[in-house]
Amino acid sequence: MSWWGKLVGGAFGFMLGGPLGAVLGAALGHKFDKGLKGLPDDDISWGPGDQERVQTAFFTATFSVLGHLAKADGRVSQDEIRLAENLMSQMSLSSEMRQTAISLFQEGKSEQFPLDDVVTQFRQECHRRQTLIQMFLEIQIQAAYADGEMDRQEELLLLHICELLNIPEFTFRRLERMVRAQSHYAGAGSQPPPRTQGVSLNDAYAILNVSPDATDKEVKRAYRRLISQHHPDKLVSKGLPEEMMKMAAQKTDEIKKAYERIKEARSMG
Repeated sequence: MSWWGKLVGGAFGFMLGGPLGAVLGAALGHKFDKGLKGLPDDDISWGPGDQERVQTAFFTATFSVLGHLAKADGRVSQDEIRLAENLMSQMSLSSEMRQTAISLFQEGKSEQFPLDDVVTQFRQECHRRQTLIQMFLEIQIQAAYADGEMDRQEELLLLHICELLNIPEFTFRRLERMVRAQSHYAGAGSQPPPRTQGVSLNDAYAILNVSPDATDKEVKRAYRRLISQHHPDKLVSKGLPEEMMKMAAQKTDEIKKAYERIKEARSMG
């Protein structure tokens, strides 16, 4: 049974507890801030780091922080709402899961949302799984570019989130360049990234995070590293919810298209 099946099936022995549990409990209309104890199903009382617990944490943190980020500039734009809806569509969420994601988004918009505590617990739940943490950050950066540009309030908030996640600023800037390049040919976040050609050469280099002066070997090494980091099966094994596999697959498709664009340009040069 999936993490969601156990959640809605009443098997709450694995509940996160803490700030994430409180946010998820509020979204579901329950009180889980201290976890639920005393349930008979001891075999599902998972500890930190267990895959389904991490999947629950990722889902909870992703949509609640999206809501908080959307409110960073003082208002929630239609593009930001549309991006969250597109993410839910890519995940093919059931009606119950979709409603929970919407409720988490609303919780994140609340003035009382405990951002620092939620992000800190999320990092702890991930148990140093950096590729998973970076995927979470990529989604948040993509949300910041949903309306075409990242404003200063969103940038400051994302930098603060990076501090909480122990992600250095140079990594944030690398991910920002990649997401910004992707948004150039993805309709500024209003539509899912296309699976057709259209990436410019400059954007292709930005997506792979290499300079136009990089050697073929350096370009290939960067490509292989990114493909490995975004491989859907690998991410799911680390705790990405299965429902997000399609999103991860689209990212690998974008990386492949960027690599092919660079190879094509160099073969013609």
